[in-house]
Amino acid sequence: MKLKILTINLRGFCVGAAFMGTGLVSDAQAASHAEKITLRATANSNENDEDYDGLVVFKNYVENASNGAIAVDLFIGTQLCSKGAECLQGIADGSIDIYISTSGGAAGIFPYVQVLDLPYLLRDDRIAEEVLQSDFVRTMRAQMLADSGDTIRLMTIGNTGGWRNFANTQRPIQKPSDMEGLKIRTVVADLPQELVKALGASPTPIPWPELFTSFQTGVVEGSKNGITDVMGMKIPRRRSAIHDP
Repeated sequence: MKLKILTINLRGFCVGAAFMGTGLVSDAQAASHAEKITLRATANSNENDEDYDGLVVFKNYVENASNGAIAVDLFIGTQLCSKGAECLQGIADGSIDIYISTSGGAAGIFPYVQVLDLPYLLRDDRIAEEVLQSDFVRTMRAQMLADSGDTIRLMTIGNTGGWRNFANTQRPIQKPSDMEGLKIRTVVADLPQELVKALGASPTPIPWPELFTSFQTGVVEGSKNGITDVMGMKIPRRRSAIHDP
């Protein structure tokens, strides 16, 4: 997942998760050392994003640890898939081996991952890191494996950008009423949309790769992301009002 969430005094922890097809380990063990295995890894981001950095580290580790027997090809952006449900279906079908997703992206197939998007659920970084290393993640991993018919395995969940911020091009957000009427980009998942509605704004589900253009054309006036996402995507400079509680 790459579970990301909010600000303006509402707090949700930015986390990320990686999924992989469960056939990989047995295939690798069964393959001859003379036969090179190639894994396809993707993330719907860009080369300025921490997802890309993480996949580069993963690629280097796997290729070095396997003495070149396993290669990892990186597909960043929408080369293999453009939405969470589509990418996870690719994992299940075997056309994609590894995928980094947000909680919202994973919610289309595993709706219970949205629990991590609940406002005020995690008080601070220390508690969040404890939760992400606890039996909670192991339980979720087992549930996803069962629900996918043993085709999708949750590899890990991690912090990929700190706490979410509401940011917009119109005005500073200092209290909930300042959200009134703003067109806020959300993921497709239900919970983020309901949160934006509750604050008086208008949720506009848009895939991450389309966000930059949506700002330029006025389809949205704001979004909720970690500051690393805002900087990495090079979102228009007019997006000047970023609230970080």
